Amino acid sequence: MRLKLPNYGEVLKSPGATRLLISAFPARMAYGMVALSIYFKVHQETDSIAVAGLAAGVNALTGATTAGIRGWVIDRFGMLWPLRTLVPLYATMLIALSFGNSESLLVILSALLGFTGPPINLSVRPLWKITVPEEKWRSAFALDTAAMNASGVVAPVVATWLSVSFGAEVALATCAALMLLGGTLLLLTPQVGIWNPEVKEKDSLSLWRIRGIQILAIEGVVMGIGWGMFDIGIPAFGTLEGIPERVGTIFAIMSVFNVLGGLFAGTISRQVSPLKAFRFNYLIWALASVPLAMTHFDWTLAVVVIFLAFFGGAQQVFYWEITESVRPKGTAVQAMAWLWTIEGSAAAMGIAIGGFISESLSPRYCLLVTTIALFIGFAIISMGQRALSNADRIPTPEEDLRAMEDTSDSTR
Repeated sequence: MRLKLPNYGEVLKSPGATRLLISAFPARMAYGMVALSIYFKVHQETDSIAVAGLAAGVNALTGATTAGIRGWVIDRFGMLWPLRTLVPLYATMLIALSFGNSESLLVILSALLGFTGPPINLSVRPLWKITVPEEKWRSAFALDTAAMNASGVVAPVVATWLSVSFGAEVALATCAALMLLGGTLLLLTPQVGIWNPEVKEKDSLSLWRIRGIQILAIEGVVMGIGWGMFDIGIPAFGTLEGIPERVGTIFAIMSVFNVLGGLFAGTISRQVSPLKAFRFNYLIWALASVPLAMTHFDWTLAVVVIFLAFFGGAQQVFYWEITESVRPKGTAVQAMAWLWTIEGSAAAMGIAIGGFISESLSPRYCLLVTTIALFIGFAIISMGQRALSNADRIPTPEEDLRAMEDTSDSTR
């Protein structure tokens, strides 16, 4: 069977397309660097993994809990003034954090930093709809996702290298410079000036009255805690093993295989229902995580991470296809933003608690929680599959498109 590949060259020939892609990249790099930069900054100042995890956790928490608000603001008022206000404010907070030197101040500044996060991904995705013709939207979203994931490959390596080699202050200052550059370039694109929010449907059902959304929210809490533990367990593991410079490499490997997993899921999205694919992939994903807590910070961890990232990347595609199938009409942005708020808030708790577990017990316990969370998440989806039955069919091309559009970190 021959596959018709998207013509990305035609997308890039559209007026403003290449400029939009390049403009967003520096800000996405900044977001990809910030978590590890905070972790290394606080650890270097306090010599405490627990406090470093707490600072990273509250930053993730305040960023996640305001995701829905940022989405509402853009839908209500447009992109210009949120970007004009939050981009310089975020850069200023990064510089302030780089000068912090006490536990309480570092934690407070990390929390305030999360509140000021500019809505980069929430802004970029809608702009593609006025940049390229409708028949090229799918290719444009795929290209944008590839660019976003490319920043996820490079950013952790850069953050780790700068923090270990020159100090975390340099990494945080670099984040600030990249955010200012990316935010300014994005504001200067003509698309931002002409984009208008979509008109909201008046008779849409309440999002939280939908049983399927409730199931996804519960699963999101469990998975958020599990992956929050992972996000702090890996840098803590590398720090305690005396090889923190390898932390960025592990996260870069994850980003690469997340991309590959997502591409694989895209090739079968029209051949199997999202719910069937989601449950089967979930089980394989959980089984692949079983050796995680028994690995060492060497090739054994890298191999397990490769499998986790591959199946996790595929899972993201199926997840958003399910969301598109069960959400009520008129809630495309709300469903995406509020589910990210719930999972991101749970992840923040996992990061904060995981820091204390890593320091007082071992990072291996954090990685064990990740495995347990995967199996619990699979059980929740299996028990609630009746509420997700709308996703037990082949998605329409329109749902495929919206799912691809939603596949980004919408807390940022």
